[in-house]
Amino acid sequence: MFESEYDVIVVGAGHAGSEAAAAAANLGSKTLLVTMNLQTIAQMSCNPAMGGIAKGQIVREIDALGGYSGIVSDKSAIQFKMLNKSKGPAMWSPRVQSDRMRFAETWRLMLEQTPNLDFYQEMISGIIVENGIVKGVRTSLGLEIKAKSVVLTNGTFLNGLIHIGEKQFGGGRAGEKASTGITKDLTDLGFESGRMKTGTPPRVDGRSLDFSKMIPQPGDDVPEKFSFTDLTKPLTKQRSCHMSHTSLDVHNILREGFDRSPMFNGAIQSTGPRYCPSIEDKINRFADKDRHQLFVEPEGWNTVEYYVNGFSTSLPEDIQFKALRQVRGFENVKFFRPGYAIEYDYFPPTQLKHTLETKLVSGLYFAGQINGTTGYEEAASQGLMAGINAHLKINEKDPFILQRNEAYIGVLIDDLITKGTEEPYRMFTSRAEYRTLLRQDNADFRLTPKSFAIGLADESRMRKMEDKKEKSEAFVQFFKETSSAPEEINPIFEEKNSALVTQSDKMFKFFSRPEITMEDMKQIESVKEFIQENELDSEMIQQAEIQVKYSGYIAKEKNNADKLNRLEGLKIPESFDYSKLKSLSYEAREKLTKIRPATVSQASRISGVSPNDVSVLLVYMGR
Repeated sequence: MFESEYDVIVVGAGHAGSEAAAAAANLGSKTLLVTMNLQTIAQMSCNPAMGGIAKGQIVREIDALGGYSGIVSDKSAIQFKMLNKSKGPAMWSPRVQSDRMRFAETWRLMLEQTPNLDFYQEMISGIIVENGIVKGVRTSLGLEIKAKSVVLTNGTFLNGLIHIGEKQFGGGRAGEKASTGITKDLTDLGFESGRMKTGTPPRVDGRSLDFSKMIPQPGDDVPEKFSFTDLTKPLTKQRSCHMSHTSLDVHNILREGFDRSPMFNGAIQSTGPRYCPSIEDKINRFADKDRHQLFVEPEGWNTVEYYVNGFSTSLPEDIQFKALRQVRGFENVKFFRPGYAIEYDYFPPTQLKHTLETKLVSGLYFAGQINGTTGYEEAASQGLMAGINAHLKINEKDPFILQRNEAYIGVLIDDLITKGTEEPYRMFTSRAEYRTLLRQDNADFRLTPKSFAIGLADESRMRKMEDKKEKSEAFVQFFKETSSAPEEINPIFEEKNSALVTQSDKMFKFFSRPEITMEDMKQIESVKEFIQENELDSEMIQQAEIQVKYSGYIAKEKNNADKLNRLEGLKIPESFDYSKLKSLSYEAREKLTKIRPATVSQASRISGVSPNDVSVLLVYMGR
């Protein structure tokens, strides 16, 4: 039926599980992906989109490391947008609107073509552990499958409970049953668990909407893409989204259902995502606002199903329907299905190491919503890292850990295991202290060499990255070494109301002016010639522009990162006894003993550990 023993078993085939299975298998581990339903591999349970602010950077990082999410997103995209383009490049965030069915199909086909990967459909109801080491999994039919390592990516399925008004029923997603057994096994082993909540809006029939009353939201005129590879191409045609708004009438109808809302009548006790609140939460918390934006998103190229982004709700379905019919363009709306909330088990991530291996059980890894995160991208990146590290551990190789100055993925994992989370964690650019270094455009420079070194990113990826780096750096050098005369540059300055010059100077200096763009510089004949002769593509040209315009900021941030990295090098032994350090505050001793940071730098980021406590640690370690 399957192998007698696997190197890696991945439980759950959502975004985290799919990336974990692909990574482990591509690295050479004999891998089994077990899921309750093989027809819903990598299903988009919530909105049909990938990327967005900070999340788009994560997808590009996954791609740079050799993961699948960027390729799948490109192949199933129906619209592309680069968000925050009016701000600096540290804030640029790619996002695609996806064809939901094509997304899941592309994922499944890519996984099926991955060597070393087997599939099995059944519920996993328990974990087999002997002497603190994971030995495999137990299925609901009583089968025991042996493994050297196990990655749990259970999403919202662990004891999942769905709420619609006063109705409650077990489920991990609409129409799918919950998963039971694993939570009890883990808590019996000594793991601490908790409950979290998330929600989703109604899906509606696009044929019943009047789009002429809404504001069109088209994609970019010149769309880009996620993957750094040549396996995908930018979109040549796109589908528009639309925007409408709620109103006071809508809010008043929604309030009629508050007494039957599980959010307000005590049925839901767990914490929901602060940055993606339900519509009832929004009108309750922001009572002074008389309207909220709604984004009407198509679910694919050809389907008439639409996702009402911004209207996540667990109110009774009659209230949902009545309120939505008061929204402009929704006067005759028909539902495909109502919105709902779901509660599920998670395990506070301070119980994990930086590799996402649990501290309590050797060879057991957690990734995705089981760690208290929300979002496809956050889950996928954790799955990728857990799959990589599970493979490396069983082959007795050094762990693969990304630092905070190397990747948003590094920020995400460090935040989770160092600070924990009491609400569904979502990534933002503001969480990264080195966001000028962690841009979406340079994810390949930052991460492909690291992934190539462990054998995940292949040689063609590495060569493509090196070519881009070499040519963009040569272009920057060209600007530093080549001068431009006043008669050549002044017409451009005049056009941009920029101060004119009286003598020749290096182009780098002229180009550094904030108002001067690459498009302006391309008017100069020698610049045009350099681009043509060196066959520079749009990514190389954009990279050179960023390096010229933001060189000062980049150098300053790199310098700061280098200083803090010295503390990363100061390792703390795993068995270190903090009770010996009487000069530490009581809270610091308690937190350090619980979290057991791997380095002094990580210790400094723990809530409750003061700079004085860090100084005590440094003195004790002779620094």
